Amino acid sequence: MTNKITQLFNIQYPVIQGGMIWVSGWKLASAVSNAGGLGLIGAGSMYPDVLREHIQKCKKATDKPFGVNVPMLYPDIEQIMDIIVEEGVKIVFTSAGNPKTWTSFLKEKGITVVHVVSSVKFALKSEAAGVDAVVCEGFEAGGHNGREETTTFTLIPMVKEQVKIPVIAAGGIGSGRGMLAAMVLGADGVQIGSRFAATKESSAHDHFKDTIVNVKDGDTYLTLKELAPVRLVRNKFFNDVQELYQKGPSVEELKTLLGRARAKRGMFEGDLEEGELEIGQVAGLIHEIKPAKQVLDEIIAEYTQVKNNL
Repeated sequence: MTNKITQLFNIQYPVIQGGMIWVSGWKLASAVSNAGGLGLIGAGSMYPDVLREHIQKCKKATDKPFGVNVPMLYPDIEQIMDIIVEEGVKIVFTSAGNPKTWTSFLKEKGITVVHVVSSVKFALKSEAAGVDAVVCEGFEAGGHNGREETTTFTLIPMVKEQVKIPVIAAGGIGSGRGMLAAMVLGADGVQIGSRFAATKESSAHDHFKDTIVNVKDGDTYLTLKELAPVRLVRNKFFNDVQELYQKGPSVEELKTLLGRARAKRGMFEGDLEEGELEIGQVAGLIHEIKPAKQVLDEIIAEYTQVKNNL
């Protein structure tokens, strides 16, 4: 397969693995890159020295392109960016912030930059900032996403109508059929998170992986919009949030309940009651934990078969 995305990243398939916190370490990123996609290391849950270690291990594990996803709200952002440059990373996905802040810095170092957006407005701002492509993420996606609550399949054609740079679809895509549907609507590639979270190479806790494969439709919810909208699996923590909402809480009360390290507690340490379990609606289509290469191979095979059948 050859298109704008495969050419931009020098990869075989226009499939990017989401750079998810507590899930996307060097093992997952290198496995996806070796299988022909673009693997991403999720820097959002890593201290600077830990990120450096993951980049170095990823370089040893694959000779294929890979990248780093950087939420720009990260407290050690300057140090993170310096490490990325020092380690020779060639692809950076930025999110949760203004694309103008770091795009020029990274581009001057010869790095390909992609920014994650949830609206046409921010897609246009990203293009104006000089990014090479945008990830357009609908609110079906797991974890933190846009306040607009625009679905992926309405967002993609609206963004495609307005921008000239390549568009990558994200949110609710976990199969070859989903990939084909996104491409038909104008996407040049897809970013897949939840499906790769439930792989053998994912650094998520086994308890969380088991939860993913047991999720049914309607089991995930968008909440905490006053802080930052996040899609979660219903558990004790989620129910505690809903009970607090019944009392008309202040932002500070919501922050107090959330506390610190909720996502680590749930996704990385496996606390299924008190932890934050971030996963997308597409988890209802995930029924088995498989190697990342098998997942990618099956997605491409289904994409090709369905496309040919049509």
